[in-house]
Amino acid sequence: MIERYSPPRIREIWSDRHRFELWLRVEILACEGWAAIGRIPSEALPRIRAASFDLDRVKEVEARVGHDVIAFLTVVGESVGQPEARFLHLGLTSSDVVDTSFALQLKESGEAILEDLRALRLVAAELAVRHRRTLMVGRTHGIHAEPITFGFKVAGWVAELDRAIQRLDSATREVSVGKLSGAVGTHATIDPRVEAFVCERLGLEVDQVSTQVVSRDRHASFMNALALLAGSVERIALEIRHLQRSEVGEAFEPFGAEQKGSSAMPHKRNPVLTERICGLARVVRGYAGAALENVALWHERDISHSSAERVIFPDACCVADFVAQQLTEVLAGLEVRADRMSRNLELGGGVVYSQRALLALVESGMSREDAYRIVQSAALRALDGEGGFRSNLEAQPEVQKRIGERLEAIFDPSDFLLHVDLAFERLNLGVKVT
Repeated sequence: MIERYSPPRIREIWSDRHRFELWLRVEILACEGWAAIGRIPSEALPRIRAASFDLDRVKEVEARVGHDVIAFLTVVGESVGQPEARFLHLGLTSSDVVDTSFALQLKESGEAILEDLRALRLVAAELAVRHRRTLMVGRTHGIHAEPITFGFKVAGWVAELDRAIQRLDSATREVSVGKLSGAVGTHATIDPRVEAFVCERLGLEVDQVSTQVVSRDRHASFMNALALLAGSVERIALEIRHLQRSEVGEAFEPFGAEQKGSSAMPHKRNPVLTERICGLARVVRGYAGAALENVALWHERDISHSSAERVIFPDACCVADFVAQQLTEVLAGLEVRADRMSRNLELGGGVVYSQRALLALVESGMSREDAYRIVQSAALRALDGEGGFRSNLEAQPEVQKRIGERLEAIFDPSDFLLHVDLAFERLNLGVKVT
């Protein structure tokens, strides 16, 4: 499934070839660092810098030796030749290369996902502005509550995407950490200056105190940022699915001219894009648990985290980027049916104005209990098909006496728009509000 849906850019970041390319980059930089402090001859660098690897050859050697880094070094050493090849991996442990390269993959993935998230956020902001005064019913518990605007709803999505962007940006910076500190992190076999040299040139921070590995709380933080992002994207997708239901019909995801919704029922226009997003979001959230379990390792390191990470991080990054792209497509092509929103708003003859009627009666001097009883009775009868809410109220002599002249204003939705622009003012939308 991931092979089918993963964006090519993310797939490439997590390919075996790119992983080995990063390993080679770390090894070459380490040799340059050693040369800079006089540990290895600078004359060896040209051949080391020309090092290469054959992917199939690495896999062939790994099948024999059972160790991916040793297999990689064997093949790279063959391309360099002796005596220069003996300077490769000098003083390093496998995790120096693997974890530092892993940090680069996470940094590259985080930056790619952030780019697509910002594109999603822009599309959402444009949608919010376009519909900031498109009235619709607000719903709580799935039940009609009071009027809002569709733009106000989408503005909430924008605010949540802003938080997702900030969270992922922070987590990406936190995980962009390398280490070349040897077998247990004490720099016993490698000069700290080499570590600083390599990390600086890779654009990574140096881990303050590493063991054999970079501590996995950093990686868990990154994964949880992806999981929260998936949750936010799913919330938006789920809302669109609800709005597309036959009984609601207020917003529809894009549907191609030749698209078909069902092999059996030609009338079907199913929300397949948003359903797909919701399903994939569950995958990312599931991986967060494994990332948290990887934090606690035995002593200076065990290998229990490694096998899980080879699955969860490529998959989570691919899925997170895909759902961001998919939701951008949905919002960019969203069909908003303002007429249906208006019609649904008046369901039951305006029951969404019940609180305004209640408050008006209370302000007239009626007790809240009596006012609530009158308004609730009128509303529930209207929802049961016994007249409309407004007409039911108008039939009450006590209501006519106290607030009859105010009923027109009570059932005017314009008051609900008085402060709707506040949300847009609080958000730095980056889109012109007219």
